[in-house]
Amino acid sequence: MSPGAARRASRARRALLAAVLAGGVLAAAAPAASAAGYDAPMRAPAPPCRTDQLVANSAERVGATGWRITVVNDGPRPCTLGGHPRIALAGQGSPDRNTPLTVSPQGRARTVLLRVGGTAATVVTFTPVLGEADGYCASGADPTVAPSLVVGVPGARGGLQLAPDDGGEFALCGSTVRATPFRAAPAN
Repeated sequence: MSPGAARRASRARRALLAAVLAGGVLAAAAPAASAAGYDAPMRAPAPPCRTDQLVANSAERVGATGWRITVVNDGPRPCTLGGHPRIALAGQGSPDRNTPLTVSPQGRARTVLLRVGGTAATVVTFTPVLGEADGYCASGADPTVAPSLVVGVPGARGGLQLAPDDGGEFALCGSTVRATPFRAAPAN
């Protein structure tokens, strides 16, 4: 064999050896990737939460004009919440008989996975009613007072009717509320 042919054969053997070693390293790394779940079958994400699988018992006062509303997944499987709530004022009747309010979103929404028994919360704030007793609105509009709210979750029909935890009523000026997106919350 000529010296040039020997060098070419030597380079070819080194390239082949490098390829075999690289393949062995990749094969050795495959179990680690498998253990991390990379080759596991893809699971479908949890479906959006339905109103009938959620429970909201009351609104907890936060400051002078805000209310923290917590929902609990009382359904048989995990579900997801994403976005801001829908809010309406309601009397003592059906949640379907309500006065919808305009929601001004506060903050960026992310999808929250609610496992069975898991909780998520949103904070809703109103333009306050000023003064005592009958109160007044700085805008000159008449205040609106209601004994309960209806909270709708994104992507679901219907709503959850709830009252303030302090036994009072919801009082606001105007027809717009501010609401944070639903976020995971610790269980009470």
